[in-house]
Amino acid sequence: MKKAFYILFIFILFFIAAPSTRGDGASLYFSPTAGTFFVGSTFDVSIFVNTGGNSINTVKVDLKFDPKKLQIASPTAGRSFISVWISQPTYSNIEGTVSFQGGAPSPGINTSAGLVSTITFRAIAPGETIISILDSSQILLNDGEGTDVLSSLGRAVYKVVIPPPAGPGVSSYTHPDQNKWYKNNSPNFSWEKEEGAIDFSYSIDNNFYGTPDNISEGDHTTVSYADLEDGIWYFHIKAKKGKSWGGVSHYLVQIDTTPPATFSLVFEPALKSPVLISKEPIVSFITTDALSGLDHFELKTIDLRKTLEKKGTGFFVEVSSPYKLPLLNSGEYEIIVRAYDRAMNWLDASKRIDVIPTEKAFYITKRGINIWTIFLVWWKVILILIFFILLILIIIFYRQKIYSRLHQRKKILKEVKEKIKKSGEEIKRKLNGT
Repeated sequence: MKKAFYILFIFILFFIAAPSTRGDGASLYFSPTAGTFFVGSTFDVSIFVNTGGNSINTVKVDLKFDPKKLQIASPTAGRSFISVWISQPTYSNIEGTVSFQGGAPSPGINTSAGLVSTITFRAIAPGETIISILDSSQILLNDGEGTDVLSSLGRAVYKVVIPPPAGPGVSSYTHPDQNKWYKNNSPNFSWEKEEGAIDFSYSIDNNFYGTPDNISEGDHTTVSYADLEDGIWYFHIKAKKGKSWGGVSHYLVQIDTTPPATFSLVFEPALKSPVLISKEPIVSFITTDALSGLDHFELKTIDLRKTLEKKGTGFFVEVSSPYKLPLLNSGEYEIIVRAYDRAMNWLDASKRIDVIPTEKAFYITKRGINIWTIFLVWWKVILILIFFILLILIIIFYRQKIYSRLHQRKKILKEVKEKIKKSGEEIKRKLNGT
């Protein structure tokens, strides 16, 4: 028995320690993974596959990029090991997505640096931006079963910066940072007047490559615009020296006057009507912003009893979702969550809640009655009371009706008995008289 145990142990140990014929997990990665590029310039990003020692025959690559910072100029530049495209490469400069799906015939390919494709991006706005490979991507083995061996998803981080001016130096006291978003839609620009400059020509539009015409706007050095629409604007200016116009300088302004999208608050444990049993509820919230993007959330808890007593209210604190509220005493509260975008536009979402003492089976609030774990708002309480009152009236009515019928029957029975009695006495008298 002991010998058999040792043999089994050695067999299991050998099986575990035996080298695997299968390679490591495969990966998708970018090259380059970092870089700095000027607004308006183009640059190439290549997607490579490392099969991890495996033979693979199919690659599905789904990419995500920020369409506010980058746009695709060419989706499939350069060479690729893919010889058969299962579906044509697609991209969207609106959604910020790219998809490739193709492969190589059996026996497939085993490589540490297989080029899937090279994408040419155009930088359109300043700031840090990320290109990432999505979880929906796949690398399938050439094993007849299509086993997915993708285990590592790459990402690349790039910086987009404003190019140095080719013409007059431009600044803006209303929008001093070209990398930031502002809710002020009436920008002011000023520029340097170089020695020998006699005229300036300038314009503003949504095109980085915009160029002002050769018509002079005068020799002043400031200009203001009012009520521009939301979006990215470029101020262009050039100076005239003698009879020649010089190079063009571009100044970028990012305007967002629209608050984030409307949203609602979700509580855990779930609200039973407006009531919370827990004294430390968790509140969740999420929203989006179409232009500048979300910056942060702030939350304020208002004790409505203290507000009525004019004892002041709390202040906003920065939070993230989900957020566990501090220990709340029994009472009525208003929870307000404020969402800010990067231009500091904001929008509130709020909800009123009642926190009830869990040790009490019966508890009355301003909005209803709580009985154990059941909360009834006042209109439901009134409906229930009306129902019971009607039920009692119906019972009383039918009881009266039944009592009246019984009384009537007793009366009739009594009358019948009296008639029978009189008839008996009359018969008796007749018999005695005879």
